[in-house]
Amino acid sequence: MKKILLLMSFLAVVFTSLADDAVFQRPLTKNLVVDNANVFSDWQVDSLTAKLDSFDRATSTQIQIYTTTDLLGYSIADFGQRLGEGWGVGQEGFDNGIVIVYKPKTETEKGEVTIQTGYGIEPLIPDVICKRIIENEMIPCFREDSVYQGIYNAVDICISLTKGEFSAVDYIGYTSSSNSSDYSGDYSSGSSYDDLTARDYIVVICFFVFLIVSVILSTRYANKHPDRVTPGRSGSSYSSGGRSGGYGGGHFGGGGASGSW
Repeated sequence: MKKILLLMSFLAVVFTSLADDAVFQRPLTKNLVVDNANVFSDWQVDSLTAKLDSFDRATSTQIQIYTTTDLLGYSIADFGQRLGEGWGVGQEGFDNGIVIVYKPKTETEKGEVTIQTGYGIEPLIPDVICKRIIENEMIPCFREDSVYQGIYNAVDICISLTKGEFSAVDYIGYTSSSNSSDYSGDYSSGSSYDDLTARDYIVVICFFVFLIVSVILSTRYANKHPDRVTPGRSGSSYSSGGRSGGYGGGHFGGGGASGSW
């Protein structure tokens, strides 16, 4: 009887592990909004999906939204990184994927959110900017039970940063509205460097150091692996490869940030 119980326990662990791994296996079809936590209405899912699909078609950059009530024992950052890598969010060679994972707050557990960036997105949206987006645009909305608005705000800013409509430094200099229901910030002209705090100056310096290091590492990588460099990539925009029908095989290395409330 004892051996049977041990065997059953072993099989339960194996099957649980297999089920967990299945979450991170690439789906057969692309779905950029997966609402397993049921935090969006139907029209909100449709709105976000249309926005992300349009952005994917225009730029080949993919933003994946995933809500869940179960992180399978992983930290939310690790969960998001595994999801992005396993699903191949973004395009191979460009690694231009972004994953946003949201776990709702319950009576016994805190709410959590993460933004994970692919290798190609990290110079455009470094970790400090991901953290700032979470703290300024998302968590204030989540505290008011406005999940859709918080996610939408973050998506809008990520799209603008990757398209070069404003830079990370511009975003740092802009004092965002934490609970605005009408999101229409002008980051390119509304920033004022005179209003920056000492902490903000440190963030700006860290960003430039990160950008310089990224350029150096990218150059070294290109020299060592010229066959992996895709022609036609320049600046902050990506050429649409006509691959919006599915996930492209982008890679993630743990860039991004997380927050809780």
